[in-house]
Amino acid sequence: MQAGAMKIDEILVPQGTLIAPYAEKEAHYTDCFETPVSAPVSLETFVYAFYTQPLFKAERVVLRLLAQQASTDAAAEALAKGTTDRFAVWQVEGRTPAEILMADRAGRTMSWLMVTEDRLRFGSVVVPQRTKSGKLTLGPVFHSLIGAHKVYSRALLSGAARRV
Repeated sequence: MQAGAMKIDEILVPQGTLIAPYAEKEAHYTDCFETPVSAPVSLETFVYAFYTQPLFKAERVVLRLLAQQASTDAAAEALAKGTTDRFAVWQVEGRTPAEILMADRAGRTMSWLMVTEDRLRFGSVVVPQRTKSGKLTLGPVFHSLIGAHKVYSRALLSGAARRV
């Protein structure tokens, strides 16, 4: 990896990826962050590094307390290796040799990880809900948290990239 601050860019959701169909759907929120790597990284290595980094371990504690969904490094390893399709509150929605897309059990949020020859990518999807009038909306809570979400997403990608 490079010395100093890690370069994390927000980019358009790449066409042809597991997350791309959601970027086309009405009122859905999608994002994609990427960082360069100096050598190719396997999806297995990236997934394990992502879900076992210290910052994400803090999220796992919150999920254990609030959602009563415990997760372990061993469970992260099983997810990374493809021997399970569940991890904490998430279920694998799609997987290729280079990507994994996971949805929370409520189906409102998704997390996406992808490796390319020289990049690691992390993205999110937030699925809107219908109001009583039938309008699709992400809601005021989401809109109030979008800035924090982007900072957190960059920090998660940076933390995982440092571990691969």
